[in-house]
Amino acid sequence: MSLAFYISMARKFQMEIAAMAHTESLSLLPRNGHSVPFVELRQSLPSKVSAISPFVDQLMRFVLYFRHADGSEIGIETALREALANAVIHGNGDDSCKIVYVTCRCYMDGEIAITVRDEGRGFDSNAVPDPTLSENLLFSHGRGIYLMKTLMDEVFFEEGGSVVRMRKNSNFGPSSG
Repeated sequence: MSLAFYISMARKFQMEIAAMAHTESLSLLPRNGHSVPFVELRQSLPSKVSAISPFVDQLMRFVLYFRHADGSEIGIETALREALANAVIHGNGDDSCKIVYVTCRCYMDGEIAITVRDEGRGFDSNAVPDPTLSENLLFSHGRGIYLMKTLMDEVFFEEGGSVVRMRKNSNFGPSSG
């Protein structure tokens, strides 16, 4: 598909999501150190649990313009939902006056990079108990970070834990022609 098609889809997505979230910018930029350009969307949404699902549904529609549907999109969606839920509930303390900021880079080769930032004080990601250990199996919480790390290729916590960066590698194989 052409670059113009991707730009058109990005603008369409920007208009669709505007009703539920604030899109701060939409840009098409060359990838640093690589020849693959990307479309970057920056949105914010109110810190409300009820805003998560409609936001994720719209963002995933956009992501699928850049990736072959191969099942990995379910993992991206789940990781995004977990990151947003953590930002709303734990980071922003369910305070609807606070905002969650999301940046999504969709590379033309299918790679996806998502950053979720909350307005909270952060946390020590190394202090979160491993939910797969027998003493933690019955806990009703604490699985979100584990899921994000399992489903994405890279997950990093920055700025004291108030920012999570996730990346899913391209799922485009070598050209067969």
